[in-house]
Amino acid sequence: MIPTVRRLQQYILRQLAGPFVFFLMSLTGVIWLTQSLRFVDLIINKGLSASYFAQLTLLILPSVLTIVLPIALFATVLYVYQNLDGDSEIVVMRASGLGNLALARPALILAVAATLLSYLLSLYLMPSGQRAFKDMKTSLRTNLSYVLLQEGTFNTIGDGLTVYIRARHSGGEMLGILVHDSRERQRPVTMIAEKGAIVRTPTGPRFILVNGNRQQIDHAAGQLSLLQFDRYAFDLSQFMQHDDDRWLEPGERYLHELFWPENNPDNLANAARMRAEGHDRLASPLYSLAFTLIALAAVLAGEFNRRGRHWRIVVAVFAIALMRSAGMGLVGLSAKFPALIPLLYLNIVLVITVCLYALVQGQIWWRRRPDLAPPSAGPRL
Repeated sequence: MIPTVRRLQQYILRQLAGPFVFFLMSLTGVIWLTQSLRFVDLIINKGLSASYFAQLTLLILPSVLTIVLPIALFATVLYVYQNLDGDSEIVVMRASGLGNLALARPALILAVAATLLSYLLSLYLMPSGQRAFKDMKTSLRTNLSYVLLQEGTFNTIGDGLTVYIRARHSGGEMLGILVHDSRERQRPVTMIAEKGAIVRTPTGPRFILVNGNRQQIDHAAGQLSLLQFDRYAFDLSQFMQHDDDRWLEPGERYLHELFWPENNPDNLANAARMRAEGHDRLASPLYSLAFTLIALAAVLAGEFNRRGRHWRIVVAVFAIALMRSAGMGLVGLSAKFPALIPLLYLNIVLVITVCLYALVQGQIWWRRRPDLAPPSAGPRL
């Protein structure tokens, strides 16, 4: 009997593998595509390379997977076990000696593997990806030659600095440059150059202008000064944001950085928010196990019904939506009220406990109705 049970469980596990990959790739692709559309403008209008775009979009994948993985697992378990039940294979397996827990074991094995993968994503891959993603966005904002300096338009950089370039080559060289600096309103400066480029130096970026002139008007004295140059360096460091000045958001931090941050004003002001994020990182991977048990309870628990279990499927979908919404709401509330942090775990543990009880007892929330007809007393003599 044991080899038969093992073969049946392996059969169910094989049935789960294909749909799980399909649902996971489909959901991930849809969400990843919607998130990637935000960066299409960087290629079309700002001239970024396709490889840079691919790096940006790949860095958000761990965050997408942490959300998609439990949902894909729920859809897979519900789809496969519902098909097995509709084809009466579950009835045959029960007749072979498999109880609810034995039937659920393949799905639970897949759920445990998904939970472990979710912990890897939540504790390491997601914060590292978010940190690299924010660093690249910061680099883009400070990369004037790609993001701020668009050809054929007057680009405003900071307060009082306007730059115009006629054309730009792929190597970073710019042609037909005009720079107007009106930060000193009484002494505005206008520079015109044949070509130029932005270069990085240890002290910050410099705008190197070649073959041009510098015109400065002194309104107080009523004088115009003109300077011809072959090469002129214009300092842009004051318009840059340094990486050291950027505060790491909770999504970019590892677990130890959330619970034990450095003592500085920004960290102290956001300590409750980071603590809530840390507990959510520990609790959210358990959604894979909880969603799987909800799907199993919807199909396996209770008596067999030839008309199907469509109403249970609706209840199961509503349950995971309510459970995930409650979890997301509790993260925000626990940042304001730390006493609510245990509810992040209770929200998941309670569902897991109820579903396990339903599988063991063969019912979900209600008791089996007793037979209304009294037992037969036999024929009267």
